[in-house]
Amino acid sequence: MSAPAAETGAARPDGQQQSRQDGRQDAVRYERDGDGVVTLLLDDPQHSANTMNPAYVASMGRAVGQLQAERDDITGIVVTSAKKSFFAGGDLAGMSRATPEDAAEVFAQVEEIKRQLRALETLGRPVVAALNGTALGAGLEIALACHHRIAVAGSRAQFGLPEVTLGLMPGGGGVTRTVRMLGLEQALTTVLLEGPRMGPDRALAAGLLDRLVDDAQDLIPAARAWILEHSDDDACSQPWDRDGYRIPGGTPSTPKLAQRLPAFPATLRKQTKGAPYTAPRAILAAAVEGAQVDVDTASRIESRYLVDLVCHQQFKNMTQAFFFDMQAIGGGASRPRGHEPWRPTKVAVLGAGMMGAGIAYSFARSGIDVVLKDTDTTRAEKGKAYARTVQDKAISKGRSTEDKRDTVLGRITATDSLDDLAGCDLVIEAVFEDAGLKHRVLSETEGAVAADALLASNTSTLPIGGLAKGVGRRSDFLGLHFFSPVEKMPLVEIIVGRETSEAALAKAYDVVQAIGKTPIVVGDSRGFFTSRVFGTLVLEAAAMLGEGCNPVSIERAAVQAGFPAPPLAMLDELTLTLPRHIESEARKAAEAEGQEHVVHPGMVVLDRMVEEHQRIGKASGAGFYDYPGDGPKRLWPGLWDAFAAAVDGDSPVPFREMQERLTFAMAIETQKCLDEGVLHSTADANVGSVLGIGFPPLHGGAAQFVRGYEGPTGTGPEGFVARARQLAEAYGDRFVPPPSLPG
Repeated sequence: MSAPAAETGAARPDGQQQSRQDGRQDAVRYERDGDGVVTLLLDDPQHSANTMNPAYVASMGRAVGQLQAERDDITGIVVTSAKKSFFAGGDLAGMSRATPEDAAEVFAQVEEIKRQLRALETLGRPVVAALNGTALGAGLEIALACHHRIAVAGSRAQFGLPEVTLGLMPGGGGVTRTVRMLGLEQALTTVLLEGPRMGPDRALAAGLLDRLVDDAQDLIPAARAWILEHSDDDACSQPWDRDGYRIPGGTPSTPKLAQRLPAFPATLRKQTKGAPYTAPRAILAAAVEGAQVDVDTASRIESRYLVDLVCHQQFKNMTQAFFFDMQAIGGGASRPRGHEPWRPTKVAVLGAGMMGAGIAYSFARSGIDVVLKDTDTTRAEKGKAYARTVQDKAISKGRSTEDKRDTVLGRITATDSLDDLAGCDLVIEAVFEDAGLKHRVLSETEGAVAADALLASNTSTLPIGGLAKGVGRRSDFLGLHFFSPVEKMPLVEIIVGRETSEAALAKAYDVVQAIGKTPIVVGDSRGFFTSRVFGTLVLEAAAMLGEGCNPVSIERAAVQAGFPAPPLAMLDELTLTLPRHIESEARKAAEAEGQEHVVHPGMVVLDRMVEEHQRIGKASGAGFYDYPGDGPKRLWPGLWDAFAAAVDGDSPVPFREMQERLTFAMAIETQKCLDEGVLHSTADANVGSVLGIGFPPLHGGAAQFVRGYEGPTGTGPEGFVARARQLAEAYGDRFVPPPSLPG
């Protein structure tokens, strides 16, 4: 991973690129016109998008060398792209292979990239970024090294530094330059610590862009005009390279900022809930330390923090899930080949409860007509009213308009009549989790819709094979498991039955993507993947309570491990009766098949909560938490007496092992799903576990947790297996690792 050496080259007087001696096309093409304006055209010949790979580094090195050699004949430089997007970002594939032993080489490569950009901005000639498309991460860092940035108004292009969402940080000058452009506090809060992706208008308002043009055809003329207008003034340099420059808002030693600075780490800890995310802390440190020194020293500080992240596991974990696995799923990795893209024209949603109402709204919001049916029009209209509530809330926050709201509502027809389902080419049943009820609803609906309609059940646990008995066209039937609240949750679990056709699966995959959600494909079984694995999380938390662990410690252990919410609170949201119902059905199924049914110790706790204490969850106002009308929820004081729960310091389970029990329980069950064919790929496992059931994102998903494990017993699957066996010996056979894992 050593930095490639720069090569020399020359431009022809007519502005055309001179051929390289080896005959290969450069990833950065150098073109100079008669006015002395040089265009650096980013165009990787080997890939559909530009990335900061070795080809780019070598080509940009040659281009910068040529600019320096011809400086006296150059009026200015336009940096633009020949691709649909401006620049896709860093070379994540290359970086993810780095180890701590590669740190020196990675540092050298990072510094070479930054040397080139620094040379560009200090050339003494105006440099303009003509952003013809998305510029995220390293792409925006290239643009930030230019003196002026122009994009197209109203386009779908995105701009930002989202590296933190991949366990990384901007390391091509992004931290150093945004702090000097926007000020320390503004750069951290609006750009760096949350890594938002901004549209053109928002990026302009944030100060990342300088100008918007109406059409892509106007980009280059606008860039050239700016160069010609500013070729002899301070625009040929960055503000931080001029005499008298001060960082907006001051440095950490400025009294006003110094008063607020101690709150930054506390705010960050609050945002991460104490979970050990390394990237936000590195960004904060690099920004604060860099603001106290000159720009070149700040850049070097930034490089060192970046290398530390690149060479360690958390970045690899998060990048696997949020880039490589998401890319695979978004590209249709689990979609059967050979089937034409499909989009429904009219959707029937059966059941106007919370799930049905959310599903109907999601389709209407995506421009698809919906018929929302329930047993009477009052219930159906109440379900439709949910769409109005969501839209009104969006209007109050400036995210929608009354016209948009009325358009969405106009796409939803509330009814109790089967006649209104005529012509529907997609059916989604969303009634209560009762097989008999679902059979009846699906059977009466099938004859009322289009003859080739795709038929789906929004079941979370009931096997699709059993539900298929309620339909005639079983090849067109599958599960579409949405998550609550539907309009916010990004995942949909597609459950494929034994008789489901590939054509139906392909349609379902397209449906999920048509409403802007992420599909994972799973096989048929009780609980499928997400409900089955989520159950191990919440039941393990309940089991620890039954062992006498302090419930406060259980909840804190989870959030500080990176779970988005505490598990006992999640059980209350779910209601304690639903897991008991699922358990009852699973026991009946096991008995019918002559198999032994093992009761999870957490289920004993749920039984006691419901039967002894009549506490069934949030919906009833009484579960593991109390829900007073005049304040926030709080843990039910009776838990300490009911389960002899320990006070802090006397826990029967160490805090770290509480965290391990939650993550290991989910990871082991996920591996079983892979072994049994319930899961078709590790990409589905990782994305589904993070987006659907809250597995800590810092581990990159439940499958990646096993592969990237780092702990007291070693690393990788072998270290995971060794630690799982220790947990099994201490806490029960449910932690015995599957034989498919090595070690």
